[in-house]
Amino acid sequence: MGVLENTVVVVTGAAGGLGRAMSGGLIAAGARVVGVDLPGGSGLDAVARELGSNFVPFAANLRNEDDCAAVVQHALAKAGGLHVLVNNAGVGMQNINPRFATNPTRFWELTPAQWREVIETNSTSQFLMARACTPHLIKQGWGRLINITTSYATMQLAGFSPYGPSKAAAEANTVIMSRDLAGSGVSANVLIPGGPANTAMVSDDLMWPDRSKLVQPPQMIAPVVWLASKESDGVNGMRFIAQMWNGSLSTAAAASIAGAPAGF
Repeated sequence: MGVLENTVVVVTGAAGGLGRAMSGGLIAAGARVVGVDLPGGSGLDAVARELGSNFVPFAANLRNEDDCAAVVQHALAKAGGLHVLVNNAGVGMQNINPRFATNPTRFWELTPAQWREVIETNSTSQFLMARACTPHLIKQGWGRLINITTSYATMQLAGFSPYGPSKAAAEANTVIMSRDLAGSGVSANVLIPGGPANTAMVSDDLMWPDRSKLVQPPQMIAPVVWLASKESDGVNGMRFIAQMWNGSLSTAAAASIAGAPAGF
């Protein structure tokens, strides 16, 4: 039996990149995963074919609170429960400018629509999904909120608005969540890759011509499995850097090296 046997995990942004890798790793550890992504794409179906019956796909627009509530109901009805939320869905600077690193867009060059899209997708959707899941998690007396943010440096880089501010808001909100949840049996923690990751968000091949040097999505698997498991009981309000996770160590030792308090 895996460490996540009888655990149902909702993973947002599951159709590709970090979400796809984490979904596979969570299933390998024994979990059933409700994989969520936007309607209209073929990615969820492809992941379902790859990962099998323990991947339960669900299309939703997580900027809409009714869709977030529907994710929870789908998990309970079709997957048999809800224990962990991995808040991974997001968009990067590539949607604004594919050469965002070598030819950055300054904040005054953004349109209000571009600002709102990134803030709502990266920050508001995390709030809405956590808001939808948390009453159920508190009622059962155990659960996990795992929010994917980014490095502190990335939050403040020139030319990285609105991506940086969106992730800074998600980081700060995770700290507040962790404090609001204290004593409930439900925790809120941050997980980040620890550098530019080999996903569609890194589109500027002039800055990153060798993608083998990027953080590879499977690096997220070991820390997310640990955070989703009972082995992380009592861990709350922390952030973990996947690139620093040493799989040759015990999970407790690896977490100690890779972890630090979330927030600023």
